[in-house]
Amino acid sequence: MWIATVANIDWPSRKGLPVEQQKAEFKRILDLHQRNGMNAVIVQVRPAADAFYPSPYEPWSEYLSGKQGVAPVPYYDPLQFMIDEAHKRGMEFHAWINPYRAVLHNNSSSVAPNHITRTHPDWFVNYGGSKYFDPGKPEVMNYVVNVVKDIVERYDIDGIHLDDYFYPYKIPGREFPDAATYRKYGAGMEKDDWRRSNCDSLIFKLHQVITAANPYVKFGVSPFGVWRNKSDDPQGSNTRGGSPAYDDLYADILLWLEKKWVDYVAPQLYWEIGHQLCDYRTLLDWWGNNTYGRHLYIGHGMYRTVENVTAAWRGTHEIPNQIELLRRNDKVQGSAFFSSKNFEENPHGWDDSLRNHYYHFPAIVPPMRWLDALAPLQPSITNARDIADRSVTAAPIIRIDGAAKDTELVKSFVIYATNTYNVLGQQPRYMVVPKDDNTFSLDILQSDLPADWTNCFIAISTINRSNNESPISNTVEFIKTDKGWMIPRQ
Repeated sequence: MWIATVANIDWPSRKGLPVEQQKAEFKRILDLHQRNGMNAVIVQVRPAADAFYPSPYEPWSEYLSGKQGVAPVPYYDPLQFMIDEAHKRGMEFHAWINPYRAVLHNNSSSVAPNHITRTHPDWFVNYGGSKYFDPGKPEVMNYVVNVVKDIVERYDIDGIHLDDYFYPYKIPGREFPDAATYRKYGAGMEKDDWRRSNCDSLIFKLHQVITAANPYVKFGVSPFGVWRNKSDDPQGSNTRGGSPAYDDLYADILLWLEKKWVDYVAPQLYWEIGHQLCDYRTLLDWWGNNTYGRHLYIGHGMYRTVENVTAAWRGTHEIPNQIELLRRNDKVQGSAFFSSKNFEENPHGWDDSLRNHYYHFPAIVPPMRWLDALAPLQPSITNARDIADRSVTAAPIIRIDGAAKDTELVKSFVIYATNTYNVLGQQPRYMVVPKDDNTFSLDILQSDLPADWTNCFIAISTINRSNNESPISNTVEFIKTDKGWMIPRQ
């Protein structure tokens, strides 16, 4: 789930919200998405050369207090708070930054006296009423890299995430004003190639600094959904996208994937199935064939239910059909949804569809073996027992206690339950965040087990922060009797 903070799109709901309300809102957001089955959040922590954390480089974001540079009162660190709350729920936390946007609205945005646009005005250009870093300046590149390095070194994040904004989307008839920088640093390259090389260099440097600071932190990019159209490049997709990432934003995503500079790509496929210019199905297959072995998460445009609404998005089947299609493609590892607030009204009942059908059971985040391939040790069920009071349908009927043998932190215990022994270990039924001593206790409710089951096999595993899964534990069997669920007496 993408959670956007720029212009208070998703969180906080407005500038100047009291701290306790900020916290309560974020907890409610996570609880909503946890119920819907989400296992990771991508939260915007640097929307415009500002910070949702105490930064040595940039002022506090205006989207917190209403005035850039003003810390929360009473003081807290929103980034640390958000990471802790996500991890309590077993969710990954990816810190989303915008690399080049500096002032969203030149005429109305709050800009602190110590903002980088004031201390280094020569690093910036004005374009379309906004202020941007000039990506061709080496000092700009180093600055952005240092901002990311600081986040990775100081916070227990699971990923660094960049969106589609590299060079800004083109304004017809207006050239991005970097001619002087091009003359100084262009080195005889064509301007478009030079601009792409600037973005390439940033991605390479970010890859290097993230790996050096914490090799387990993932690095992902969410590009515009069309890399290039086939009319411009035989390797491109059979689409007619108006702002291809390669041509308009100077983001050569395929190069970054091929060079292994990024760990995942989450293209924004915000068009419907059958769209005349950018068909979802066509782009799904194209991206699946161009990942170079990195992970692919498809970006779904939930916001389309309220913005640029077409007949497809007025219907109830678009998102379910998109999920069905990607699940038939074994080159796709998952989905990401933009944006959080669009789930609050349960549009077309899609929250219910995720909760009760598509994401009814938990999913382990796909491990990235190139970052870490070491699985945890086999855990054990230390105690399993039936619970005597069965007078209430929703009452607990089974209690499972388990422990991990690892000394390293266990991210989650995975609990498998099935009435068919030979499929045990295939579909998680629960995932539980461990206690501080790497143990857990779980009550299984009567209503959680299908009414037609007459027996139930239970086993557990653990996953580490890299989502590598241990071998499954010893197995416990329960049987249903006229007195309720019981462990067979030996």
